Amino acid sequence: MSRDPEHDWFPWDETGTFPRIDPDSTVLLPRISDPSPAGETEAAAERTMIVPQIRPTRNQPPPAAPTRTTEAPKPPEGNTAAGNSALMAIGSLVSRGTGFLRTAMIAAALGGAALGLGDAYTAAQFFPGMVYEFLIGGVLSSVVVPVLVRARDRDPDGGEAYAQRLLTLAVMVLGGAALIATLCAPILTFVFTTSDTGQDYRELVTALSYFTLPAIFFFGVSAILAAYLNTRGSFGPPMWTPILNNVVVITTCALFIAFFGAVARQAGDVSPGMVVLLGGGTLLGIILQTAGLLPALRRAGFRWRARFDFRALGLRRLGHLGGWMFCYVAVSQVGVLVLLRLLSGNSLLIYNNVFLLMMMAHGIVAVSIVTALMPRMSAASAAGRFGDVVEDLAKGVRTTSAVLAPIAVVFVFLAGPTMTALFVRGAFTAENANDGAAVLVMAGISLIPFSLSQLFTFAFYALPDTKTPAVLNIPVVLLRIIVQVVLFGSLAAGGVMLGNGISYLLAIGLSAWQLRNRIGPLGLGGTAMVLARVAAAMIAAGLVGWGSTLGLRSVGVDSAWVQLILGGGLIVVAYLAAAKALRIREIDEVFDLLQRVRRKLIRR
Repeated sequence: MSRDPEHDWFPWDETGTFPRIDPDSTVLLPRISDPSPAGETEAAAERTMIVPQIRPTRNQPPPAAPTRTTEAPKPPEGNTAAGNSALMAIGSLVSRGTGFLRTAMIAAALGGAALGLGDAYTAAQFFPGMVYEFLIGGVLSSVVVPVLVRARDRDPDGGEAYAQRLLTLAVMVLGGAALIATLCAPILTFVFTTSDTGQDYRELVTALSYFTLPAIFFFGVSAILAAYLNTRGSFGPPMWTPILNNVVVITTCALFIAFFGAVARQAGDVSPGMVVLLGGGTLLGIILQTAGLLPALRRAGFRWRARFDFRALGLRRLGHLGGWMFCYVAVSQVGVLVLLRLLSGNSLLIYNNVFLLMMMAHGIVAVSIVTALMPRMSAASAAGRFGDVVEDLAKGVRTTSAVLAPIAVVFVFLAGPTMTALFVRGAFTAENANDGAAVLVMAGISLIPFSLSQLFTFAFYALPDTKTPAVLNIPVVLLRIIVQVVLFGSLAAGGVMLGNGISYLLAIGLSAWQLRNRIGPLGLGGTAMVLARVAAAMIAAGLVGWGSTLGLRSVGVDSAWVQLILGGGLIVVAYLAAAKALRIREIDEVFDLLQRVRRKLIRR
């Protein structure tokens, strides 16, 4: 495949991680909501895992080394790659754990009552991420790492001046955007909530937004700083600083419970002191997350100096690279608008909690698989070996489906015990958990389609192609909106989640069609047979889990934790047994991989 030499530094990297795109920005909360990989979503983790390098393909001679007058810092070599991977893996686990605890503490402190404080707080957290992504987030996440890498390898100063210009421009743009957005908080509330929510609810959302919207500035600055550190081989700080954010918000919720009690409150019952504590603590978390990167920057040798010669940034090239990403984000924000107008004041916090559970499963399984396959697909694409791209894509589809299957079964068949065990405490009631259980069932149905749609999207990026995903996103979001509006009346938040799942299926179909036109047959027949066996194993495991719950209840065991642990364990065992009987090889391969990892750790 021929490639434009000027854009031969297209944004992918050897770890297989493409610069961050919200896997589904119509439903993902912005970074301030969950800086763990489950929220930023997923988002922050994927960005901080980037290990940008530029390597020649097998069919290309290595480029000549650039001439430099000053030796710039370079990423570490040798065994440090393994150390970086271990550090990121540990950081990811801790971040996911603290991110979930953050979500549970918010639910316990604020509750999930309709038109209550919990929904208002959740709505206010959407606003900064939406504005940031629409204005600059999609473009930044698409181009910041590759341009910094290119400047590092090309410029005599190792890209120091380029990074200073980029940061200066970002500070100016983001600072202005944050100021304007904060002043326009009442307008955002008016646009993204309906009049049915009432004046008290809208005023509360606006009051909380005055604290959350300044985070737009810190989102962008932290993104650039983290990208710079990644290009210098520093991966720990960008991975660990979101945990600091989680801890601050957890502490804020604990203080809220201590001072005001864990009681579900209507919007009209919220005092200014409550708003200041919640909003101030949330803003403080993202500020400290950003500030936590500064010591690492000093160690990396970066010294910021304001530079206003922005023409040297190559703004036209930046716009060209980020243009289709902007289109992708802009279309997705239409879906966000519909989502908020449907759910704000009506189960928004409950919906968000369920979606974050789904994203945790996706992040643990699917993101790991994509990380392993992306470098292979990218290298094969660059060499014109599209048969290898197809083989890796099919393998990713089979493995993702096979590994996520038991988690999806738990979500569907143990939805009630899961929501009760994880969230019922403080202001979050058993009634809220029942409402969430219906949403979790739909999330279980949507989990595998969501992950597969993301896998197909990343296959386009391996080609490389950002235009096609942006164009395909238009009918996908349109269908999502139509289905959500239609189903909301009968299924409420569950209908919104099911609308997501149906749109993911359309995304898979359209992506497969376009990929087939681009690189040839995808071998879907063999993959479909594996997926059929996975579905059969899921049904068998689901019946076992459902039967175990009925059996426990029949003997008077009402503990949600017992039902979840025992029922979930039986589901996993039954699924593995069925997978073995049905000869689903992908499960055996996962176990073989875990065994190899265990042996390596023992040898160390």
